[in-house]
Amino acid sequence: MSIKSFLRPIRTQAVLAGSLATLAALSLTATTSASAAKAEPTRGKPTVVLVHGAFADASSWNDVIKRLQHAGYPVVAPANPLRGLTDDATYLNSVLKSIEGPIVLVGHSYGGSVISQAAAGDPDVKALVYIAAFVPAQGESALELSNKYPGSTLGPTLNSVPITLADGTAGTDLYIRPDKFHDQFAADVPTARTDLMAATQRPVTTAALEEKATASAWKTIPSWYLVSTQDKNIPPAAQRFMARRAHAHTTEVKASHAVSVSRPANVAHLIEEAASSVR
Repeated sequence: MSIKSFLRPIRTQAVLAGSLATLAALSLTATTSASAAKAEPTRGKPTVVLVHGAFADASSWNDVIKRLQHAGYPVVAPANPLRGLTDDATYLNSVLKSIEGPIVLVGHSYGGSVISQAAAGDPDVKALVYIAAFVPAQGESALELSNKYPGSTLGPTLNSVPITLADGTAGTDLYIRPDKFHDQFAADVPTARTDLMAATQRPVTTAALEEKATASAWKTIPSWYLVSTQDKNIPPAAQRFMARRAHAHTTEVKASHAVSVSRPANVAHLIEEAASSVR
């Protein structure tokens, strides 16, 4: 066999391999471009900032985030410190200042108190969305609003843990007892998931729930409210009162306090409704 005869099949295979590599590269480029185009938020849409409340963390928004991102919204879900209303609102305000463009600010539970204070005077916050949340007026606390109407069964389910705060003073952290977490906080969520939620819950200080609000952004910023009608933390009657007072666009959902987990589609829909008002 001549050298030329021996090399011919190798060259043919090399050409074929090169062609296949080129096709694969083109295919990968097309796929990557398509994925990037899908993932890129639609221009002009506001950033949605999601603020969790007590006994939860930012992962409680996960299923809501998926829906909002799929719809093209940029989303930020910061960790709420849950140490004190003024400190928490100051921290959130610093997060808001890092975001360019219009913002739709969303709060769940105690997170509603935080967004109401943090958004005051911020021209970039165009809409407030309260998800089974506190909407305090100046001089009101979350604890006061929770007790305004009967129906909350939270108190007996709590564990109190003495702590030392960053400034060296004594404080108290509150947790929902793991054996009570499902029925109290998320009765419409599978126990396999609420077991995880109970283990990863972030405590809130008693001081945060007792601290009185010093600002009420909902008085000047349009608001939306989702009432969870089977809520055992914040009585539905209290939620309706706060929604009416804020002149919020209100919807009601048959859900527990953990409505962002059990009814993420309803929550995302209300947020998108608020976002659609931003021009």
